[in-house]
Amino acid sequence: MFELYLDSAHCEEIRALSKVLPLAGVTTNPSIMAAGGVGLTQLLPVLIEILGPKSRIHVQVISNTVEGIVAEARQLHGLPFDIVVKIPANTAGLAAIKLIKQHDIPVLATAIYNVQQGWLAALNGADYLAPYLNRIDNMGFDGIGVVSDLQDLIDKYQLPTQLLVASFKNVQQVLQVLKLGVAAVTLPLDIAQQMLNNPATDAAVLKFEQDWQAVFADTLSFGS
Repeated sequence: MFELYLDSAHCEEIRALSKVLPLAGVTTNPSIMAAGGVGLTQLLPVLIEILGPKSRIHVQVISNTVEGIVAEARQLHGLPFDIVVKIPANTAGLAAIKLIKQHDIPVLATAIYNVQQGWLAALNGADYLAPYLNRIDNMGFDGIGVVSDLQDLIDKYQLPTQLLVASFKNVQQVLQVLKLGVAAVTLPLDIAQQMLNNPATDAAVLKFEQDWQAVFADTLSFGS
């Protein structure tokens, strides 16, 4: 089952898009939370009110030591929400993921910039892997290639993990990763809006309306 997320903590924009998009939930990170200016205790109840009780919220740890990450993850897991704990796929994060999965806490390994990071996080038990597609491109490497290689490894070894691709600059990148069979993506608000809007469709609808009204005025289809 494919999962579509919004990468945001702006509740009103999430509310508007949730009326159109089949959202599985929301992903956040410390920068997104800081930009929104709303703490987790305020944000989580609002998101559940908007998206429903079955929505998943991905929340990143602030701690950067193994012990701190594990303790913070257990606190997040204890909250009365469906929270996936986001942990950067660095040395401390990989060690923490091994320990956290002993407690059956859902984990997303985030800030993945190469195949080996994602591969090791998967072997350590991460439920989701978040490669940063466009940021990889900006470093001069092949973001689509990294996503493709990770998906191939997941499929080849039948690993119990799934890709949740993040960091998009345009809709074309989203479509490219969907063709690779990834299980999930998280979209920034502007990319989500671009996926919904098409001037050609708007122009076609306007022409339909003008042609209809020229003959039938304000009569609706069932009354014609």
